[in-house]
Amino acid sequence: MLDDLLQFLIILAVSTVLLLVVGKWIAYFFTSPKHSLVERGTYKLLGVNPEEKMSWKRYGLALLLSNAAMLLLGYVLLRIQGWIPGDSLLRAAQSPDLAFNTAVSFTTNTNWQAYSGESSLSNFSQMAAITFLMMISATTGLAAAGGFIRGLSRKSTADIGNYWVDFTRSLYRLLLPCSFLLALLYIWQGMPQTLTADVVVNTLEGLKQQIILGPVASLESIKHVGTNGGGFFGMNAAHPFENPTPLTNTVHMLSMLLVPSALTYAFGSMLGRRAQGWAFFAAFLLMFVGFLSLIYSAEHAGNPLLTPLGVDQVQSSTQGGGNLEGKELRFGVAQSSLFATVTTAATTGSVDAMHSSLTPLGGLVPIAQMMLNNVFGGIGVGFISLVSYAILTVFLVGMMIGRSPEFLGKKIEAREMKYVMLAMLAHAFSILGFTALAAVMPSTMDSLSNMGPHGFSEVLYAYTSGTANNGSAFAGFNANTPFFNTTIGLAMLIGRYLTLLPLLALAGVLAAKKAVPAGPGTLSTATPLFTGLLIFVVLVVGGLTFMPALALGPIVEHLLMLDGMTF
Repeated sequence: MLDDLLQFLIILAVSTVLLLVVGKWIAYFFTSPKHSLVERGTYKLLGVNPEEKMSWKRYGLALLLSNAAMLLLGYVLLRIQGWIPGDSLLRAAQSPDLAFNTAVSFTTNTNWQAYSGESSLSNFSQMAAITFLMMISATTGLAAAGGFIRGLSRKSTADIGNYWVDFTRSLYRLLLPCSFLLALLYIWQGMPQTLTADVVVNTLEGLKQQIILGPVASLESIKHVGTNGGGFFGMNAAHPFENPTPLTNTVHMLSMLLVPSALTYAFGSMLGRRAQGWAFFAAFLLMFVGFLSLIYSAEHAGNPLLTPLGVDQVQSSTQGGGNLEGKELRFGVAQSSLFATVTTAATTGSVDAMHSSLTPLGGLVPIAQMMLNNVFGGIGVGFISLVSYAILTVFLVGMMIGRSPEFLGKKIEAREMKYVMLAMLAHAFSILGFTALAAVMPSTMDSLSNMGPHGFSEVLYAYTSGTANNGSAFAGFNANTPFFNTTIGLAMLIGRYLTLLPLLALAGVLAAKKAVPAGPGTLSTATPLFTGLLIFVVLVVGGLTFMPALALGPIVEHLLMLDGMTF
């Protein structure tokens, strides 16, 4: 166990060091007045003016329309895949509903896959549609964070920056270089990067085996640093071509945490409030450690249903111990638990173990983190979500002590709270509303591989993953039906844009306000006390909203398991 805890400590320590470097760089390119030669060429090619000052409405409209264009392009490519020459395996085009789901998924940084990558997509589609949209969606999220932070830093102005500048700099100065370097590391570690579709080999048994190949390393690099999560192969990061060594497994996790954690430091630097940035990082970290402790203890304890059968689940020098169902033995309980926590904390969706095989309490952790959507969160949007909860915390505390709530020198009034609540309610409505709809549909039973509470958890996980723009799933759930492709696609759109745009509006409103000097009743938001209050509000609001749904799924499943029942 000590070795396991040491692994956790090393990952978190290295992640903390990296956030300093990357956070400084993000703050620099979001505030630099200079444009590089390549950036100026891009602006000219797009026909945009980099000096244009944008209100939140103009900023949000540019984001929305550019994403819509990319979504349409992705949809068209997936629909005509069968007509594009060069695929030796002659893979057919996706159906209209599946193509809609896939295009929406990768445009919204969700990367939910209702198909198996290697059998459904050609190498051209993997590059031109999937990897391209991965890059664009991650860049969109980071650019939105830049505009949001800039809005909080300004006063008495409607200007929150220029979307095209934020987008271009995020792409050229961070995501492309990081992806390129990671791809080289992954190739060195044994990931394929080739245009060859497959190779047929002779096995030891004297049989023929077809091995699918393709441009895996390039997809994997942006998949993790961009908190995307889609897999080239159906097994995702449990596949040896996507995750060949312990080093790649570690780099995957560090990459997922890299930008979400670095944004806390960038925030502090851009506002000249370093302590505030560290307070937000502390909130991220404490929630993460709490959820990691829960999933690790549950998986390490093993399955009590196996104990009466004499199955040894105790960790020793000769075996990993714990619940090893659905896990790669080369990673074991510790690495699988850490990976599951990281990928759903950062809403990435990459998996190196099958989450459906987690113990009930272990499975609760990924669902709960996605429901909260701000335990690090996805690239850009996770940090924005946490700040919205910080504003809610300030508002609630202000009401309790009878003071006018303030945040970063700006008064928080009814208009700001309307935007915050709109984003939170859209997130909750999408998860719970679509889950309720699916639960009463008779056809849902045909998509379930399990009955009882675990079957309900499969449905709940699907809509939670879609709304949180995560993309992982409880394995065994068949989502490739017109109903699920459409409704999960709508959940992804709601989770992306009906939560992001109100918070951009919030940034615009705060940017237009005058700064007020701190008074004796001002609540400091850069203290351990406020960090604790913030975590408390996140957990209480999340608990009141989602606990009934969790009680019907993993919680009741856990109680039934202790009673000797399974499904």
